[in-house]
Amino acid sequence: MSRAYFVTGTDTEIGKTTIAAGLLHAARRTGLSTAAAKPVASGCVATPDGLRNDDALALLDQCSLALAYDEVNPFAFAPAIAPHLAAREEGVELSVARLLPAVRRVLQRGADFTLVEGAGGWRVPLAGDENLSDLAVALELPVILVVGVRLGCINHAVLSLEAIERDGLRVAGWVANIVDPQTSRLDENLATLAGGLPVPCLGRVPRLSRATAEAVAEHLDLAPLGVAL
Repeated sequence: MSRAYFVTGTDTEIGKTTIAAGLLHAARRTGLSTAAAKPVASGCVATPDGLRNDDALALLDQCSLALAYDEVNPFAFAPAIAPHLAAREEGVELSVARLLPAVRRVLQRGADFTLVEGAGGWRVPLAGDENLSDLAVALELPVILVVGVRLGCINHAVLSLEAIERDGLRVAGWVANIVDPQTSRLDENLATLAGGLPVPCLGRVPRLSRATAEAVAEHLDLAPLGVAL
């Protein structure tokens, strides 16, 4: 049975891709086929093969299906700024209608476990009054919320979950990614998060010296998603 999820975060730079790559690796080691999409990415680097984004490459590296880079990341922009601003500077209008076909092609590959990663948090502008969250709604995918654990994360996490559910989507689970291990009262904050997020926790990932997909996967549990381990 194919399972697909939209991965979002409580903010930017909270390790969303690190967790997504870990989830894909965890799925692969159970024998599941994997695929991923990061439909829009900014902060890309020019290479002989075209613009490349480190996050998209990290996801591609964990795809067991043979996907081309452009399938995983169809809209790539060089400036390391908000995607809608980067697209505007390049004369590209980002819209749900333009992003949907590319993501659906990846979903149609039929991998056992597919992740579609957003950019930044839940409310990331595209063009006009559209947000990247509208893409998740159009895809009707359950959501995995990555919480960057640091000061202020409880507010961000609860508001993100409320917004996702208000948009009519189910939050399948959340991951605590401890981006600031010096967070005061860390255990108490994690307990408060668990109480404020009434959905399964898929893992607590500590600050790792080498946050490889394999190392991250050791701290994740896919069982709440119905994935056999």
